[in-house]
Amino acid sequence: MTTTTDPTTTADATAAGPVPGDAGAALAAARGVAARLAEDALERDRAGAEPFAEAGLLRAAGLPALLLPRGVGGGGHPWSLALEVVRELATADGSIAQLLAYHYVNAHNLVWVADDAGRRRWGVPSAREQWLWGDAVNPVDPDLQLVRDGDGYLLRGTKSFATGASTGDVTVVGGVADDTGRGLLVVVPREAPGFVKGGDWDNLGQRLSASGSVRFDDVRIAPDAVLGSPEDGGPFGSLVTPAIQAAFGHFYLGVTRGALETAAAYTRTTSRPWLLSDVPEATRDPYVLATYGRLVARLRAAEALGRSVGAALDEAHARGEDLTWHERGEVAEEIAALKVVSSDLAVEATSAVFEVTGARATGNRYGFDRFWRNVRTHTLHDPVQYKAREVGDHFLNGTHPPFTLYT
Repeated sequence: MTTTTDPTTTADATAAGPVPGDAGAALAAARGVAARLAEDALERDRAGAEPFAEAGLLRAAGLPALLLPRGVGGGGHPWSLALEVVRELATADGSIAQLLAYHYVNAHNLVWVADDAGRRRWGVPSAREQWLWGDAVNPVDPDLQLVRDGDGYLLRGTKSFATGASTGDVTVVGGVADDTGRGLLVVVPREAPGFVKGGDWDNLGQRLSASGSVRFDDVRIAPDAVLGSPEDGGPFGSLVTPAIQAAFGHFYLGVTRGALETAAAYTRTTSRPWLLSDVPEATRDPYVLATYGRLVARLRAAEALGRSVGAALDEAHARGEDLTWHERGEVAEEIAALKVVSSDLAVEATSAVFEVTGARATGNRYGFDRFWRNVRTHTLHDPVQYKAREVGDHFLNGTHPPFTLYT
């Protein structure tokens, strides 16, 4: 007889809040969580603990089910709103913004890949309990094996990076079926026997993103835990990559704004004017003003591109199965442009804040370096130069890159 882990038993004890009913409520909830995260962001960054408590804040605010279809109890809100929520959280804590951003993409495989039965099987408890979804789909690692075992599979192998897998209620895993050679996405509950978390995420930044390694020691995958193959989704199913790249862009914009706003508070209250500036306070220094001005102007322009990207992704998603490869490619190119602009700005701005705060701001007690460490770490996820190449190739030659889990 086929058995599977009951997905309703995996959620943490944190009470799940209702899904915000409209955009205003969702953004207010995100800002409330961000304010709470900002209170001890530096201390939590230094501790580097698994973000179970932070995941509880997201659940209590009703944010994880924001995008899930209303038919399974989710909010049914558009991608543009989810991207704004990610950006708001990133102003306070880049790690938790990444955790939620990846969750939105991972859980949305219920829409892009799963059939109606799979959508209800996993979507209903996910919406009800405000689950967070991790992932183990990193395509640069060797493929995980799905070995046929009766009417299901045994999942074997290791992934070096698996964001959210150690703290998520469930994890979507990509593996290759040994009987067909096809790539499949399957769902693994956090406490499934044989699902081993490495606990080895020890990187420069994004310290609370729960991105360590995972190992699967013959984890039993029942038929109802197989969502389907991303190879069968066509243009609509392939929106998984533009969506995650759009989330990256908004995450970088949020960290940039957080760095600038945190630096501005320090400049107003603590920075001293330079002795040759001939001004009474740092906020009057012309070079300080010009530096902030250039960075803020570029951020506003990038945020406008981010809003355009959100609208384009909404429109593409609304097309559903009618979405064409050309339409998908146009959206992907605009998102690639956001990735280029937001990456460059984030890395530059999070370093430049020291130029407008002064030498004392390098004190470890202030922790301004966490903004740079976070974006420097995550912007290496996939080389931004390849995104610039995509934009240039599209501009000169009208091309669209082939669908991969990075393009």
